[in-house]
Amino acid sequence: MTSTVVQDLIAKTFRELSQPTKPIQRSRISTTPNGYIHLVAWSNASLLRLFIRRFTETLSKSEYRLKAQTDDAARSVVANIEEGFARPTTNEYLTFLGYSQASLIEVKGDIQRSSQDGLLPSIPGSSIAGLGIDLKPWHEALKNSVISRPKGVYRNLEEPKGKNQEPQHIYTAVAEPHTIQTPLKSFTFLYSPVDNLRASQLTYEVFIELINKTDWHLRRLVESLEDKLNRDQKFYQVERARIRSNVKMR
Repeated sequence: MTSTVVQDLIAKTFRELSQPTKPIQRSRISTTPNGYIHLVAWSNASLLRLFIRRFTETLSKSEYRLKAQTDDAARSVVANIEEGFARPTTNEYLTFLGYSQASLIEVKGDIQRSSQDGLLPSIPGSSIAGLGIDLKPWHEALKNSVISRPKGVYRNLEEPKGKNQEPQHIYTAVAEPHTIQTPLKSFTFLYSPVDNLRASQLTYEVFIELINKTDWHLRRLVESLEDKLNRDQKFYQVERARIRSNVKMR
């Protein structure tokens, strides 16, 4: 009787020690911390955020709530893609992509209401291409703007100097009273259709087109990650069944 109990305990311990390690579901697609820059969903969402900023800058002070909420929602679409990419598991990545999708729906609702309230013009037939913006070159320009050490000069942050243009000077807040410093130019992506974009060029149709494109790429990304989860789970189940079979044979 005692020997039977001991054998059962030994067999149980062996089974527990033989359990397969559950695979770590890595969401990273790159070894670099900013690997999300290769995602089309991220570049489209970043462009949408810039469009939103251009639009909300034209709103009156009485629309401060709309401005704040729309700006925050557009920023959230981008930020959650970036933060989700840095998460160690696929499940966490999917959670943050869900936040991004929800924020995108919020942006879409704000754009629709802005059009209904007469704050955003509607011009049938207007499009992103009509603004001279090609999403592929835009993606490349955006990637170059966030790479830590790009090859060559990709943006000029110095005030231009010339015979007919003297640099303006300002006093710095922390320097001595007579110390002057040359101010920096506004950030540019070195992609002129975006750098030179005016708020008056933006229409309801342009926003909806970009929102729909961003939503499509987010959905595709979510589907691919869900497929990865299913493959990982199937592998785990098969491996567990194989080990159990080996234990029984012994």
